[in-house]
Amino acid sequence: MSSEAIELGKRFYLDEWADAELYERLAEWEKDEKIKAEFKRLAELERWHAEFWKSFLERRNEKPPRPRVNRLTVWSVKLLRKLLGPGSVASLLEMGENSAIEKYFRFLNEYAREMSDEERETLRRVILDEIEHEKFFREEEKAFHVENIRDLVLGMNDGLVEILGAVTGLSAVYPNNPQLVGISGLIVGVAGALSMAIGTFVSVRSQRQVKESIRSRTEVLFEVSPEKTAEELREKLIEGGMPEDMAKEIAEKLKGNPDAVKKLLLPEAEENEVRAALYTGLSYLLGVVFPVTPYFLASNSLTALVFSILFAGSALAIVATLISLLSGISVKKKVAEMVTTGLGAAFLSYLFGRAMEAIFHVSAL
Repeated sequence: MSSEAIELGKRFYLDEWADAELYERLAEWEKDEKIKAEFKRLAELERWHAEFWKSFLERRNEKPPRPRVNRLTVWSVKLLRKLLGPGSVASLLEMGENSAIEKYFRFLNEYAREMSDEERETLRRVILDEIEHEKFFREEEKAFHVENIRDLVLGMNDGLVEILGAVTGLSAVYPNNPQLVGISGLIVGVAGALSMAIGTFVSVRSQRQVKESIRSRTEVLFEVSPEKTAEELREKLIEGGMPEDMAKEIAEKLKGNPDAVKKLLLPEAEENEVRAALYTGLSYLLGVVFPVTPYFLASNSLTALVFSILFAGSALAIVATLISLLSGISVKKKVAEMVTTGLGAAFLSYLFGRAMEAIFHVSAL
């Protein structure tokens, strides 16, 4: 077998072993008995997956690497569990399950000929297990309103990047008046938070109203003409890729089952617009704190700018690291992506501020 496949096998073994440890820790911390039992079950499955990859390596006379617990990952999970609740962990762990499914599927397609029939069948079972894991996390997301956790992350990221860019540009114009820069940054930050919150409220509310309108129309249609509803169901199934004859048969069989038809035709309820707006606006303000604070403490704007960049860059790196550790994404790549884009925007803002100072001869007294 190719060396690349062996290296992937070693990495998969370590990942599965680490996931098993993580689920065991989550089970220890969890108070809800139903979720605790599910985490224990997931830990046992991940142990079995790890044993598969260990056997895969040993059959090829390869020594499995020594597994270890990533303490930073465990600490991150525990911190998020305490601060944001189980929903935040469920959301990020689902990203990790998606990553595992994709990696295993690619491995199965690329190295199928180099695996035994038993190994191929076992790997298919592993992929199905990962899909079941993802289903569990999706259910937990609905229970804990995890869509708002994503609002929080995005809002904080926007607050960090946008206000860092604003105070950086203003530092070039007012190098000797850091308080003015700080106050301006706060004003922009509060305005941005309100704008983000209102925009989120209007967007989510509009989406919910549209879907409620569709639900009402579908319910009326079902009461007036079940045959027409069955026809719409058939068309929807065909649009989803189902063969026409099969779609017609299913639509006919479900015509007398209104509950099943409604679940297939009616869109799911949208997230609460008030909660989404609060998460987005407050997290945006939290992001504002990091780049603005140094301007109220430093003697000049350029000194404050250095600490502003350090604080904002550190906050971006921490957010990126948490997402990466819990989702299976490369930490280095995610941190580099978020920090580079954030600081790059700040650098361009500084250049723009210098240009405005030179063109209009604006400066603080």
